[in-house]
Amino acid sequence: MKMTVEIPEHKYNIHIKKGLLADVHNYVELNRKVLIVTDDMIPTEYVETLQKQCPECYLATVHAGEASKCFIYLQFIWNALLENGFGRKDLLIALGGGVVGDLTSFAAATYMRGVDYINIPTSTLAQIDSSIGGKGAINLGDVKNIVGAFHQPRAVFIDTDLLQTLDDRNFYNGLAEAVKAGMIGDASLFELFEQMPVEREAIQQDYIEQIISKALAVKKAVVEQDEKETGLRQILNFGHTVGHAIESAGELEGLLHGEAIAVGMLQVTEDAAIRERLAAVLSKLNLPTSHSYAPEQLLEIISHDKKTSGNKINLIQVKQIGKAEIVKLPLEAIKKYL
Repeated sequence: MKMTVEIPEHKYNIHIKKGLLADVHNYVELNRKVLIVTDDMIPTEYVETLQKQCPECYLATVHAGEASKCFIYLQFIWNALLENGFGRKDLLIALGGGVVGDLTSFAAATYMRGVDYINIPTSTLAQIDSSIGGKGAINLGDVKNIVGAFHQPRAVFIDTDLLQTLDDRNFYNGLAEAVKAGMIGDASLFELFEQMPVEREAIQQDYIEQIISKALAVKKAVVEQDEKETGLRQILNFGHTVGHAIESAGELEGLLHGEAIAVGMLQVTEDAAIRERLAAVLSKLNLPTSHSYAPEQLLEIISHDKKTSGNKINLIQVKQIGKAEIVKLPLEAIKKYL
C-alpha cells in the first residue's frame, strides 16, 4: 500500500508493506553518504539489512528511551555528520521508534539548514503516528518537545514485520495513538477497536495494517491542511495536554507515551457514553485509565506547555466520536480535567 502526503512545496510517499525493510533501495537513492540513526535496542539484523543497501554507510546509535531525546544526543548526531563530511545532498535514516525519529528529524532540519531524511519506524507508536508530519524535537528539563522544528521526511517506510520483536507493553502502547485518531477523525477506526479480538497475535496478523493505514489517513488529512499547527492540526493533540503532563510527572520512569495519552484522553472526555466506550477500548488494549499524580503537579507542567498562551490554553475535546473541537480555556480551568 502507498499513501502520499501532499503539502505545499513538499510531497512524500508512505509505503506500508510487510518485509519492506529489505527493499528501501528500490524507492530511495542510497548511492550517497547515509547516516543511520538508531538505538541500542533495535535488533542488529534490522540495522544490517539496511546497511547492505547503502554503499557508503555510517551509524549513530543512541541509548533507547525518552531520556535520549536531549541536546547531548542531538549534538552527537550533528558531530557524526560533520566528522564524516556530510553535505546537503546526503541522507539521514531514522531506524527506530519515536525518540529516534524526533532526534533524526530535528538533526536533519538543522544541519546545514536542512538535509534529507527518511523514516523507518520500528515501534507501533511511530508507525501509527510520529513517523509522518515532520515534527522533530528534543525535551528540555521536564518539558516534552519544547525545542524543535518542522522538517518533512523524503519518504516513510512502514514494515509491520518489525513489530514482531516488540514486547507486549510497547506493542499496545502505540495503539493509543490509533484510538486517538479514531476519536478525532474516523469513527469506523474506533469501532474497529471495539469489534476486533483482544489477543495480540490476532491483532498483529489480521488488523494491524488496517489500523495503521486508517490512523495515518487521519493524520495525513490534517497535516495537509495545516502543516505548522496553526489551527486544525491542534486536534492531533487530543489527550496530549494532560497526557504529556502525566508522562513528564513520571520523570521518564512512569507511564509510556501512549499509556499517558490514553489516560489524558479519558480525563478530558466529558460525555458519559463516549467515556464509557473509550474506557472499554483502552482496557481491552491493556492501556491504563487513571493516574496517581496531584493536580497541582500536573498544572505546573502544563503551564510550560507549547499550547499555552498567556493564561489561556487550547484543549481538544470530543463530543461525538470521529469529530474533534478546539476549545480555548483559561489555564486554571484545566484543573477539572486533572
